Parts: sequence; structure tokens; C-alpha cells
Amino acid sequence: QVQLVESGGGLVQAGGSLRLACTGSGLTIGEYVMNWFRQAPGKEREFIARISWHSRSTEYIDSVKGRFTISRDNAKNSVSLQMNSLKPEDTGVYYCAASGKWYAGVAPANQYEYWGQGTQVTVPS
Repeated sequence: QVQLVESGGGLVQAGGSLRLACTGSGLTIGEYVMNWFRQAPGKEREFIARISWHSRSTEYIDSVKGRFTISRDNAKNSVSLQMNSLKPEDTGVYYCAASGKWYAGVAPANQYEYWGQGTQVTVPS
């Protein structure tokens, strides 16, 4: 059974940090571009970051640049998202997703081969 499992979410005060992890089972993460998305309450899920197969390329949305860092450890079959200087607007459910391609832009959700179940991040205002 293929699974992506996120962990590391929680409640943190504004300005604080969290490190999310996404670990794969039943698949080799090194074969995929790994992506992080989030879904805020009442909003659509949005792409926030991605990293290429061997970490040569990363991409972030403007609102997290300089605060979030995506990394991967293919030997551990995992990808991480270090989140610093958290803001209330970072609140949401964070999902990792695996894609076989580095898309130009954000692809429809069904173009990502695997999704995790999500982990909640809450930054109170």
C-alpha cells in the first residue's frame, strides 16, 4: 500500500517555527518531485513549495519565501518543510504530494500521483 504520511503539525504562536515531515511507504520518494500544499479554513488548497528529484531546484510561493524551506532526504524516503516566522495566515492543513513531473505552474490535483492525509498547523492571531 502506497502512503505519504505527514507529521509535525501543531499549534504555535506567531513568530514561532515548526518542521513538517512527509514520509513515504510503498513508494520511492526519490522518483518524484515532492510538493507541499496547504488548505486554510474556507479556502481552496494552494501550492506552497516543491523540490526536484535531487534537490537541485526548489520553488515557493511569494508569501512563504524567506520563511519556509523545503528539503528532502531520499535515503530516508522523506521530505521536510521548515517553517519559520509563522503567521496566523499560515494556519491550515498541510499536505505533501508526489508528482512524476516538474510542472510549469501548478497542475490539477489529479496530476499528482500521491497525496498525504494532511497535518494541521494553527497559528493563533
